[in-house]
Amino acid sequence: MARQAAYRPRRSVLYMPSSNERALEKAKTLPVDALILDLEDAVAPDAKDQARENACAAARSGEYGSRELTIRINGIGTQWHDDDLRAACAAGPDAIVVPKVGSADEVRALVAAMQAAGAPDHTGLWAMVETPVAMLHCEEIAGASPRLTALVMGTNDLAKELHAEHVPGRQPLLTGLSLCLLAARATGTVILDGVYNDVKDAAGFEAECRQGRELGFDGKTLIHPGQVEVCNATFAPSAAAVEDARAVVAAWEAAGGAGVVTHNGRMIENLHVETAERVLAVHDAITRQSADAGA
Repeated sequence: MARQAAYRPRRSVLYMPSSNERALEKAKTLPVDALILDLEDAVAPDAKDQARENACAAARSGEYGSRELTIRINGIGTQWHDDDLRAACAAGPDAIVVPKVGSADEVRALVAAMQAAGAPDHTGLWAMVETPVAMLHCEEIAGASPRLTALVMGTNDLAKELHAEHVPGRQPLLTGLSLCLLAARATGTVILDGVYNDVKDAAGFEAECRQGRELGFDGKTLIHPGQVEVCNATFAPSAAAVEDARAVVAAWEAAGGAGVVTHNGRMIENLHVETAERVLAVHDAITRQSADAGA
């Protein structure tokens, strides 16, 4: 199973507690790129079984349109993990999200268990990386299997493990975030930024979205529907960026597509053209997805 080559928007990836049936119903109407139907942290122990049934029914329903639908199961070694994994594989979501993945061996064991449980080929594995060990071995984790298609930063657990504070700018976490970004780009793996905890701090949330985009994340995981709109806007190329990218490509093509050209006083080489082409590909994919959602 090869990694997905075509760009798929994952600007906003919203956690939804699968024990809450009203939340699952509301998710069908949200302008979110992807959903993580949660069986783990957001679900009380006595609600785990019902949450599993709800998430699997949602994955089978076909009622979520173009939204990417994933299920976060309980972690390796917990009493619910094996049942969660088997049920999720049978339901066939776009991906199964596993918390606290810490090694390449764990990835390979998860992939083997998914295959044994009959997971369809389209169901990928998303590994949450949220410990110092995972940061230090992230390239091995990301490269362990083609079935692993995304890394998800667990920044709350990482801060806890580091004995770090949550501060604006996330300076205590930047080393770990950067190591995982390097691993993702080295292996061609999607990487999603962690959550922002204060749902009432709109300015702080927008600043962290902007930081995540500037660092190179593909999108951000969210804990509240009210965060979706800002996240989508921040992780999408601006109108000015799209216009400039089109002009760069046009200038390059007008010059014959070789050597060096000048655009608005800037020297343009092939690497700048590749960056511009990626901006346009992202913009086009977002436009198509929005059109599909509105159809």
